[in-house]
Amino acid sequence: MEGQAPVIFLICIGLVLVDFYITNTLRKGLKKWCFLQSKFFLRVYWAVSIFLISGLIASIYIKFSVGFKGAVLMLFFLLLSCKVCMLPLFLIDDLRRLFLKFTRGDKQPEPAPKPVRQPEVEPESAKPTDITRSQFLLKAGLLAGSLPLAGLTYGIINGVYDYRVRRSTIYLPNLPKKFDGIKLGQISDIHSGSFYNKKAVLGGVEMLMGEKADFIFFTGDLVNTLSNEMREYQDIFAKVKAPLGVYSVLGNHDYGDYAWWPDAASKQKNLNDLMVTHKNMGWDLLMNENRRLKIDGEEIGILGVENWGALSRFPKYGKLDEAVKNTDDLPIKLLLSHDPSHWRAQIIPQYPQIDMTFSGHTHGMQFGVRTEHFQWSPIQFVYKEWGGLYREGQQQIYVNVGYGFLGYPGRVGILPEISIFELRSGKDPKLG
Repeated sequence: MEGQAPVIFLICIGLVLVDFYITNTLRKGLKKWCFLQSKFFLRVYWAVSIFLISGLIASIYIKFSVGFKGAVLMLFFLLLSCKVCMLPLFLIDDLRRLFLKFTRGDKQPEPAPKPVRQPEVEPESAKPTDITRSQFLLKAGLLAGSLPLAGLTYGIINGVYDYRVRRSTIYLPNLPKKFDGIKLGQISDIHSGSFYNKKAVLGGVEMLMGEKADFIFFTGDLVNTLSNEMREYQDIFAKVKAPLGVYSVLGNHDYGDYAWWPDAASKQKNLNDLMVTHKNMGWDLLMNENRRLKIDGEEIGILGVENWGALSRFPKYGKLDEAVKNTDDLPIKLLLSHDPSHWRAQIIPQYPQIDMTFSGHTHGMQFGVRTEHFQWSPIQFVYKEWGGLYREGQQQIYVNVGYGFLGYPGRVGILPEISIFELRSGKDPKLG
């Protein structure tokens, strides 16, 4: 981290210089805009800018909560994208004026537009408003800078329930023949307390059921905080069924750690009620335990642990040593663990017998770019594995970016996901 300090310092200096350029350009070019000329504008602009730059640095060097880091990173990149959209038009205007200065000379300044003569009887308010090229470019720059904000609005209206099926083939060398070609579904991070459209939520469940998966995983965060958030949605998610079962685990939000409780008993009752909800929906909730999935005498292991996050300030509830008990004879072990940071911190170094991990938690920050062959989100500065399939040696992990949403009631670029996997026996042909 020390070697990166000079680079981070130079980046921060560059960001400050960009802010100076933007504020000076706006104030000089749009002098009639009283708000831009006010001290209030400067104070607010620089307060936000310094807070986000400081927050960015602090999130790198100080162990803040993941929620704080995620919020700072999202705001930082959102405002940075606004500035990036503005700058080209601002620069074009300055380069244009610089060109005119050198070609015409100092004694021939850029001519102002000629006013249009109007009849004297016409009221002042009816005169046409003239706009210089500079004002046009500056206003166009402001309009371009608002595009990312328009994207966030679009994400609220259209992205939040725009469920997408993402398909992957998982190659497992020791997969028994009876399981070769079996179909597995996964959803994660429902966050039922955020929903406001039952019909849209049902539509996503019907999409999952239409895939006719042989078995299904749910990898945590059924609610935001309280178990009663599922009251209006239990019947909908009870429709999630599969011939070989639906298996689930808890996420960090499911324990009630983010709420104030009068006593420990109230908090425990909330958790117990949530566990009953899993049972009522017909989901097999795995609490640091395992199940044997059998087809015609051949078996694989399904393991599930409670929440365990390397980056979280909250207790690590997951106990892998209990989840792997009596599974040594199983040729394949599939693990459900909500937080993907668990994989690198504990699973890889201590449990090489676990072939594949399924996680969620990151939401892909609900903001970024995701195509078939490329993806980017600010969340990658917090989680190395944040969306999709990853491999390390003989172990793999898939991170689902979530079914629901939390905080920002929308999704931009990172759409709600239904994961469908085909499990294949053998080596991945892409690895040679």
